[in-house]
Amino acid sequence: MQRQLTVEEEARLNRIASLTTIPSPTGYTYDIIETIQTQLDDLRIDNQLTPKGGLLVTLRGDNDERHRFVTAHVDTLGGMVRAIKPDGRLKMDRIGGYTYHSIDGNYVTIHSSLTDKTYQGTVLLKQTSVHVYSDADSAERNQDNMEIRLDHRVQSAEEVEALGIRVGDFISFDPRTEILPTGYIKSRHLDDKVSVALLLEVIERTNNQEIHLAHTTHFYISNNEEIGYGGNSNITPEVEEYLAVDMGAMGTDQMTDEYSVSICVKDGSGPYHLGLRNQLVNLCESENIPYQLDIYPYYGSDASAAMRAGADVRHALCGAGIDASHAYERTHIDSINATYELVKAYLTQPMV
Repeated sequence: MQRQLTVEEEARLNRIASLTTIPSPTGYTYDIIETIQTQLDDLRIDNQLTPKGGLLVTLRGDNDERHRFVTAHVDTLGGMVRAIKPDGRLKMDRIGGYTYHSIDGNYVTIHSSLTDKTYQGTVLLKQTSVHVYSDADSAERNQDNMEIRLDHRVQSAEEVEALGIRVGDFISFDPRTEILPTGYIKSRHLDDKVSVALLLEVIERTNNQEIHLAHTTHFYISNNEEIGYGGNSNITPEVEEYLAVDMGAMGTDQMTDEYSVSICVKDGSGPYHLGLRNQLVNLCESENIPYQLDIYPYYGSDASAAMRAGADVRHALCGAGIDASHAYERTHIDSINATYELVKAYLTQPMV
């Protein structure tokens, strides 16, 4: 039987949905960072814009000598204008790791760097029409075959350039976000805007003294994770533990589901810290938080980026289970809730 969402759950889902609607492909995160910064300023929560465009919030805990660092990334997959074709279509270069077939038919926005205007379009296979192309069902989805059809009357490169579109302009994907009464949310960019929404909730509740931090904690909203170096800086010498809150990947041989928090034991960078992983597991066991342990074989996180950069910390990764990652994603409020409860329990307990 379908249960009724609580007011708190509706607020969580609505915050996630709101974040997904703000375009933020890696390299074009100014608007969403500014939106979040304004929200924090309105609540009089001190924050710092870092030189490379991330947002840092430091909140004091009981122990101010041993610190924690917690991240979520606000940047998403996207694209950039690679070339303007003679017929007025656009060739696209990818930002982030995804397959071209996962964006076939996606509505997009081109952000003109020349005029600050935006232009709508659709990503399509050049051979889409079955009435024209004999290989419409077999043509490979790749950079040469995929193109963007602009929703403007343009039939030449010169007409496109006259609009103010040029090589290097960012392309964002329409998220097509829906919240369902069954508790699901489906959208592009749930990676990692689910986690960003949860960290913002933790920050606000800590500020309101609803959550009491065991250690001074640095919350970092990173903006370059999808290209590999998001949360690898601004880590002070006092930091001993680093928790990345990011999606759990689902699929064949995966334990992760849409109804529990996923704890990563290993990704493409190697194993995560065993002691900190076990601490998260013990918290789930003691607090009755549904969880799964999993390996993400083709995955990297803010935490793994920090390790590659030389951070001397214990690192861990947890997050909501996301189906169809880096495509049209979906998760359930139960997984979102479980992730929130684990992050809260972790931050309120002293280091082992």
